[in-house]
Amino acid sequence: MSVHDDITSVQRSLDDLYRSLGRLEHQLGSGGIEMRRVRLDADHLRESVALLREASAAPDAPRRPDLVTISDTPYDISLWTDSDDEGLGARDRRAP
Repeated sequence: MSVHDDITSVQRSLDDLYRSLGRLEHQLGSGGIEMRRVRLDADHLRESVALLREASAAPDAPRRPDLVTISDTPYDISLWTDSDDEGLGARDRRAP
């Protein structure tokens, strides 16, 4: 079996699980914490399978890391009041 076939099989099993959970929820009610927890776990599984499907669709595509924007505004000077200068020691003492 290919990866695509395996993921499709897992998706079918999850669909069966959702149908079974619906019947069970109809019999037991959806108010209990146990039922909500099982429903959340099933939702997490569904999201994870969707991520696997996306990852398997383009395995050779290069992944770019998320870019972080760094502001040009200066840092607050109070951040550095207790800091040591690397290699020089504390501001109020002589360097070794």
